[in-house]
Amino acid sequence: MTNYEQGEVLLIDKPQGWTSFDVVAKIRNTIKVKKIGHAGTLDPLATGLLILCTGKFTKKIDEYQAQEKEYTGKLILGKTTPSYDAETEPDATFPIGHITKEAINEALKRLSGTIEQLPPMYSAIKKDGKRLYELARKGKTVELTPRQVEIKVFEITENQFPELSFRVVCSKGTYIRSLAHDFGRLLNSGAYLTELRRTRIGDFNVANAQTVEKFVKDFKEIREL
Repeated sequence: MTNYEQGEVLLIDKPQGWTSFDVVAKIRNTIKVKKIGHAGTLDPLATGLLILCTGKFTKKIDEYQAQEKEYTGKLILGKTTPSYDAETEPDATFPIGHITKEAINEALKRLSGTIEQLPPMYSAIKKDGKRLYELARKGKTVELTPRQVEIKVFEITENQFPELSFRVVCSKGTYIRSLAHDFGRLLNSGAYLTELRRTRIGDFNVANAQTVEKFVKDFKEIREL
C-alpha cells in the first residue's frame, strides 16, 4: 500500500465541470489523509493535469506551481464574454472579415515573450479580501494590476476560422483566458476561450495522469485485497 499519510505526489486528469478543490476533496475522502493540496488551479471548464501532494510532499507545492506549464485549447473569434471563456454568455460581437493570416501571426508574435497581462475579473484573485469572481457576479468592477508573465510558445495548431486551436507554453501565473481575450483585441475584434486542457507542468505530463474515477476504483480494489 502507498503511504499517502507519509507523502505522495499524485497526477490527476481533472474532468470538466469540477473545480480543483472538488478533486482534492474527492481524493482526500477516498484516501483519508489530513494533509493534501494541489499545485496550480484549473478553472472548472478546463481539463487536464492537476498535481496533488500529500503528507510531507505538500512542502513541494510551491516548487511545482512555479514550473513551466503547457496547454492546448480552442478560442472563437468575433465575440467576447465577461469571464473570457464559455462560463458566461457572449456580451459583445465584433467583425472578423478583416482578419488575415498575417494579422493572426502578428498578434501571436506580440503576445510572445515577456508580456504584461491583466487577470480576468472572473478569477480567484483577492481584492480587499473579496474574490474577484464574487465581485464580478454582483456586477462590480475594480481596477486590476497588470502581471508580468512569460509566453514561451503561442501557436495556432488548427485553423477552422473563426475557431482556432492553439498550444501555449508559459510561466506561472499566466491566464490563458486573458491571452485569448488579448489576442482578439489585437486583431481589432474579440475572442474568448471555448476549450482548455493542461498537458504538462514541468516534467509532469498528463499522459501519466489518472482520472479521478480510475484512481478511486483502483484504491478501493487494493484496499479489498
